[in-house]
Amino acid sequence: MDIKKTVDRLTRKFQSRNPFEIIQGLNTILVFVPLIDTKAFYQYFQRNNIIYIDENLPKSEQAFECAHEMGHMFLHKKANAIFMDTRTSFNTNKYEMEADTFAMNLLISDATIEEYKECNAEQLSRLFGYEKRLIDLRLKSFEE
Repeated sequence: MDIKKTVDRLTRKFQSRNPFEIIQGLNTILVFVPLIDTKAFYQYFQRNNIIYIDENLPKSEQAFECAHEMGHMFLHKKANAIFMDTRTSFNTNKYEMEADTFAMNLLISDATIEEYKECNAEQLSRLFGYEKRLIDLRLKSFEE
């Protein structure tokens, strides 16, 4: 599945890059709860998409986590990453990187990247408030 095309289709359909607005339009169940040892997770249960987010996170981090879990919802719907992490030796890094790429493509548009094209990844990281590794993922998908 092409991550960029999926994000572009969603943002056109919902006329928004706000993950909370998009989730609402998708009838996905969003639950804010106190979480321990994780910031958020996605669950597909009885044909329901459910995203759990730590209620104690700052709002900007909740938005990133929501977008990240949406990535899992669209890209890895049937994969049980929690089970794979805790019960198998399967490496879920690829899934996490894809979900991060999805989130960054959702949260930062191509037009915004173009607007700040004179900035490097470190500057964009400070400007947008995301880790440099996430900005690097976004710039990589912009260049492709």
